[in-house]
Amino acid sequence: MISRVIGFEKGFPLSEGNHFETYEVMLPKLNKFDIVVKNLAVSINPVDTKLRQSGKGTQQPHVLGYDSVGIITQLGDKVAHLQVGDRVLFAGTTKRFGSYSENQVIDSRLVASLPNELATDEAAAMPLTFITAYEMLFEKMGLIPEESQNQGTILIINGAGGVGSVATQLAKWAGLKVITTASRKETKDWSEKMGADHVIDHHKDLTKQLKKIGFTQLPYILILHSTDRYFTEMSELLEPFGHLGSIVAANKDLDLTILKNKSGSFDWEYMFAKTDYDYKVASQGAILKLLVRLLQEKKIHSTLTKIIPGFSPEVFYQAHQLVEENNMIGKLVVHY
Repeated sequence: MISRVIGFEKGFPLSEGNHFETYEVMLPKLNKFDIVVKNLAVSINPVDTKLRQSGKGTQQPHVLGYDSVGIITQLGDKVAHLQVGDRVLFAGTTKRFGSYSENQVIDSRLVASLPNELATDEAAAMPLTFITAYEMLFEKMGLIPEESQNQGTILIINGAGGVGSVATQLAKWAGLKVITTASRKETKDWSEKMGADHVIDHHKDLTKQLKKIGFTQLPYILILHSTDRYFTEMSELLEPFGHLGSIVAANKDLDLTILKNKSGSFDWEYMFAKTDYDYKVASQGAILKLLVRLLQEKKIHSTLTKIIPGFSPEVFYQAHQLVEENNMIGKLVVHY
């Protein structure tokens, strides 16, 4: 099967101009767990812009896109829980062509069915950030993935971004108090809308601000921006046996010995680790089933804030520009 895709030959900065192009590619033969999906909408994540700059990812042409909602058009031999015509959501893998494509082959174990009452664009904004937040909170930090079954407080650095917005909601659902950081009025307002109990300014001394609201140590801290900048201060704020986590690569070695004498843990989270290493792949489909249930129950709300219609190199160039400006609140979705 041939599909139109939007991709590029080698990594490029946006300052060089638009190097996205339209290609026609042959989709791979389905294995027993695969499905073919006709994509309806895809969200743009910071990882897309990083992979575009580096030129890493799939084989050439590089076809990005790691959040999608689409309609199933074909099934592999061993796919029993889904049917042609089902609408599904997924985050995909860096090992295959992504969802900047009209049609895509995806492992059925990575998807969840999307009920009719949930909007396509709102759902497409969520998979990657929800999986990232879920894996960090419940698989790395050891919290219980059930409503109101946890205690304590979490500090989330960069609460208004895609992952921060979801992590705030999930942590509140799980029973934690949530402190986030934001600096602009609109990001503070958004973070409060997501459920933050306190919002402090990351342009000011965080330790002093936390002390003013009654916190000198915290059991859970999540860094979602500039790990190098925040690691030392957050390590000092972490309480004994606490969890300090990050999703942002460090540009220099981190001194983990700071955490040793308080038995503190440092947790990395990278949602593609499971598909990169074929490790518990089906768990991500199960996580998305929880997302669907929480959306249906209105316990979690979509972080969609902007939609761009169209399927062209110009549309994806514009979308990457908006994400790289670093002023995004919530998530941007391209609707095909």
